[in-house]
Amino acid sequence: MDDILKQAARRDGMMTPEGYFDDFARRMEASLPVQPWETEAKDVREGRIMPTGFWQKVRPYVYLAAMFAGVWCMMNMFDMIRSSGDVMIPGNNAILAEAIADDSFISDYCIDGMDTDDLYNDLYEEGFQPASLSNL
Repeated sequence: MDDILKQAARRDGMMTPEGYFDDFARRMEASLPVQPWETEAKDVREGRIMPTGFWQKVRPYVYLAAMFAGVWCMMNMFDMIRSSGDVMIPGNNAILAEAIADDSFISDYCIDGMDTDDLYNDLYEEGFQPASLSNL
């Protein structure tokens, strides 16, 4: 099991000549037509500075400003969500504080003093007939 290719000993003509890949890149480059973007890139590789437009100069600062604006908007949204969650605290909501101070509001809406039997009895005493709901 020294060399698997020697063991297989398969010679089907699919071999590359000696030294084929040594100068392959040079030969391939010579056979292809020159594109305009290649000469521009060559100028950069040779160390010459290519003229840049206004956008290329300003782009990093615009991106940085956009990032900070996004963070600022996100923090404002979090602050709005946090402050809207405090609405149910009576000290932050004048209407809720006034309703809690009213004893009749508390007895009518907050204290559940009636059970279902008392509610049904009150409805029957007022003349409510459950059969009237079936015609709807």
